[in-house]
Amino acid sequence: MLLRRAGALESGMFTGLVQAVGEVRGVDPVEEGVRLWIDPNGWSPGAGRGGSVAVNGCCLTMTDDPGEEGLAFVAIPETLAKTNLGRLEPGSRVNLETAVSAATLLGGHFVQGHIDGVGIVQRVVRPGDGPGGEWRVRLSPPAGLMRYMTPKGSVCLDGVSLTIAAIEPGEVDGSEGWIEVALIPETLEKTTLADWSVGDPVNIEADVLAKTVVHVLTHYAGPGGLHAGEGAG
Repeated sequence: MLLRRAGALESGMFTGLVQAVGEVRGVDPVEEGVRLWIDPNGWSPGAGRGGSVAVNGCCLTMTDDPGEEGLAFVAIPETLAKTNLGRLEPGSRVNLETAVSAATLLGGHFVQGHIDGVGIVQRVVRPGDGPGGEWRVRLSPPAGLMRYMTPKGSVCLDGVSLTIAAIEPGEVDGSEGWIEVALIPETLEKTTLADWSVGDPVNIEADVLAKTVVHVLTHYAGPGGLHAGEGAG
């Protein structure tokens, strides 16, 4: 049975297609961590208390039914330590997406709402800044996440499903590595990514397929192959 905890990172499934940009109205310390009040600007998640919503890509559980005060969540210390939600303050804008259903079109990629780490924006190139005319952003993920970054592969940044446009793997341990994404006008208009500037922290969720492949190859594909240790016959 799946246990749901307010502010946990383990429930819900998403596509990385942001449905609304909300505004933080309140950040209140509570016994469990921090209570977030978010104004969804007229958007409805289509679910009530106990429903899952991705806030900047982090899966949170609504602690109350949506009301006049907006959407309420509790972010526990683990969430605050592993994401950029601890930096939110009244007035902060956040990307919102409700959990998918079996009838949802999968326009992005499979996103779990499990933040793997926080990267830092290293460079922002806007149209007119140089040749090419693209809006491109370079980020440095934590070194341990670079193994999951693949050229033209998927990555979820602050809750937005994006394709890696360029990559520098860096050293063997992933240090000094970076990725670049190219942002289209629709993404800039419908999400908070146009607000990014150098030095900003960004929630990163690596592609679950890449994580699974790397995990299996690292831990089970050594001498003897995947079946090493299993009994014969």
